[in-house]
Amino acid sequence: MRSLGFDVRTATDAAAVTAELTTVPAHERVALVDPRFVGHVHALRLALTDPRFPAAAVRGALSVQPEARTALVRAVTATAATARTLGHGSGTPAAGPGTGAVPAVGNPSQAVRVGATEAAETDASARGAATAGAVGTAAPDRAADASTADGVTATHSRVDDLAAALDAEGVTVHRPELGVLVADVPADAEARAAARDAVAAVDDERVRLRSAVKARDGFFTTYCISPYSRYIARWCARRGLTPNQVTTASLLTALIAAACAATGTRPGFVSAGVLLIASFVLDCTDGQLARYSLQYSTLGAWLDATFDRAKEYAYYAGLALGAARAGGGDDVWALALGAMVLQTCRHVVDFAFNEANHDATANTSPTAALSGRLDSVGWTVWVRRMIVLPIGERWAMIAVLTAVTTPRITFYVLLVGCALAACYTTAGRVLRSLTRRAKRTDRAAHALAELADSGPLAELVAKAAPRKASSYLAPLSAALGAAAVLAGTAAAGFGSWVPVGCAVLYAVLAGVAVAAPLKGPLDWLVPPLFRAAEYGTILVLAAYAEVNGALPAAFGLVAAVAYHHYDTVYRIRGGTGAPPRRLVRAIGGHEGRTVAVTAAAALLHHQNQGFTIALTALAAVLALAVLIESIRFWVSSGAPAVHDETGEPA
Repeated sequence: MRSLGFDVRTATDAAAVTAELTTVPAHERVALVDPRFVGHVHALRLALTDPRFPAAAVRGALSVQPEARTALVRAVTATAATARTLGHGSGTPAAGPGTGAVPAVGNPSQAVRVGATEAAETDASARGAATAGAVGTAAPDRAADASTADGVTATHSRVDDLAAALDAEGVTVHRPELGVLVADVPADAEARAAARDAVAAVDDERVRLRSAVKARDGFFTTYCISPYSRYIARWCARRGLTPNQVTTASLLTALIAAACAATGTRPGFVSAGVLLIASFVLDCTDGQLARYSLQYSTLGAWLDATFDRAKEYAYYAGLALGAARAGGGDDVWALALGAMVLQTCRHVVDFAFNEANHDATANTSPTAALSGRLDSVGWTVWVRRMIVLPIGERWAMIAVLTAVTTPRITFYVLLVGCALAACYTTAGRVLRSLTRRAKRTDRAAHALAELADSGPLAELVAKAAPRKASSYLAPLSAALGAAAVLAGTAAAGFGSWVPVGCAVLYAVLAGVAVAAPLKGPLDWLVPPLFRAAEYGTILVLAAYAEVNGALPAAFGLVAAVAYHHYDTVYRIRGGTGAPPRRLVRAIGGHEGRTVAVTAAAALLHHQNQGFTIALTALAAVLALAVLIESIRFWVSSGAPAVHDETGEPA
C-alpha cells in the first residue's frame, strides 16, 4: 500500500474506521483493504489509485474519492449495525505488530487497516500484506461464510459489503477488469497458499505494460510504435515523469519539426519528417504512461486533446512557410488551409455522430450488423482502420512525403487521402443512420445543439421559426445554407456584396436548422455542415483576395475558431457541457463570423492590406477570448479527470 502512495492506519472495528476517516482531510482519497487480502499489486493499483471514479473496488479492497466520503461513513455505520443484528459482532482482536503507519510527506491518499482475524494474525503471508499497507474494515470471525471461485476458497469480507452499500446509496463503484490478475480474500491457510501460487504464476508487470496500450488503435500505431513506446512509458514512470510533461515534450518536438520544415531546405525537410515521427512516439507514450501509472487528470485530458491539433496544424504552417522559402517560392497556403479545414470537418463528423448515437435506444441497423460480422475477419479490421487515415498513418505519410518530396506534393496526397477517408466514413454513417430506427435522447439533442455553435443571429431566427420537429428539415436547411454561402462566394469572387447576402441567407437557414431539437436520423450532420460553411467561406475569400498575407491570416483565423470548436467537443465528452453561452454570443457564433468576414471582404477590397489586417485582428481577438476562458475552465473548474479509452483513432 505504501508503494502505491498511501499512508496506512489501523482500526479494529467500524467505530474505529469512522474515527480514522474523520481525521483524514476532506480533499484526500481513502482506501480500505481487508488485512487478509492476497493478490497482485497492480490489482490494488487499479482499484485504489485511478482518479477517474468516485469509488472503485476489487474483492477485499475499496477506494473512495472525497465526493463519496459521506456515503462511505454511512455505509460503515450501516454494515456494522447489520453485523450486530446477524450476530457477527462488531470487532475483532487488534492488529499485530508492524501494522502501524507513519504518514507519508505530501501524500494525498490515506489508508486505514481495520482489525485482523486470528487466522490473519497467525499467518505469515497475511502479516506481509498488512505491513505492506493493507487496509480494511472489521473482518468477520472464522465462522463467516466462505465461497469458492476459480478453485480458491474465499471468505466473506466486510469491505465487499461496503462496496455493495455504496452501490445501494447511488455511488457508482467502478470494478476494473482484472483478467488474469488475482484479488482475493482466502478463507484459510490452504486457500491462501493457492492464491499466492496464482499470484506467482502471473507477471503483473507484463500485464501492466500490455494494458498501457489501447485495445483498439491504428495499424501503424499498433505495429510500428506501441511495441517499444510502452517501454519508454515505463522508463518515464520510473523516473517520476508525468504524462503532461511527455505531452509537452511531444508538442515542443512537433514545433521544432515545423521550424525545420519552414527552412525550405532538403536537410530541413528530412529533419522535419524524422522529428514528426518522434513527436508521434511521444504522443503515444503520454497516453501509455497515463494508463501505466494511472495518472489521469483534467489538465492532461485537455492538453492531450488540443495539442494533437496544435502540432498538426503548426506543421502545416511550417510546410507552407518552407515552400515559400524553397527555390521557386511555391505558395501552398491555400492547400495548407484546405488540409486544416478538411481534417477539422472530419473530426466534427466523428464527434457529432458519436454524440448523437452513443446513448440512443433501439440503436441497431443492418449496416452496423454487417460491420460487426466483418470484425470477425481479422484483415478487414485493419484495412478499414487504415482507410480512415487515423493519426498514425496520417503523420507517417506526411513525414515520409516531407522528407522525399515537396510541400505541394505532400498537401496534394494529404488532401486526396483525407477526402477519400471522409467520403468513406461519412457515407457509412449516413447509411447507418438511414437504416436504423434509433430513438435519440434529449442529452444527445442538447450536445448537437452545443456543437452547432449558434450565435445571436441564428438564435433570433430559431425563436421565430416553427419548432415542430421534422426528420430531415435540420440537415436540409444546414446543407442549403452551406451550399448557398459557399457557391455564392466562389461565384461572385472577392469584393462583391453577393457573398454578404448569401451569408445572411445562411444565417437564416442556420436558425431554421436548430429551431427544433436535433433528434432526426441525420441531424448529426448539422455541426459539420456549419463548420464546412464557415471555414470554407474564409478559405475561398482569402484565396480570391490575392492580397499579400491574406491566406496566412485566414489560416490563423480558422485555427483560432477550430480551437474553440475542439474545446467545445472535449468539454462535452468530459460531461461538463459546452463553453458559456455568453462566450459563444460574444464571438458571434458560426453564422455571425461568416457574415462578418464576408462584409469585411466587401468593405475592404479596395485597400491593399485592409482584408489581411481585418482577418488578423479577428483571429487575435477570437484566440484571446477563447484561450482565456478555456484555460480558466480546464485549470480551475474542477472538471472530472477523463481520458480517451475508446481507442478510436483520431
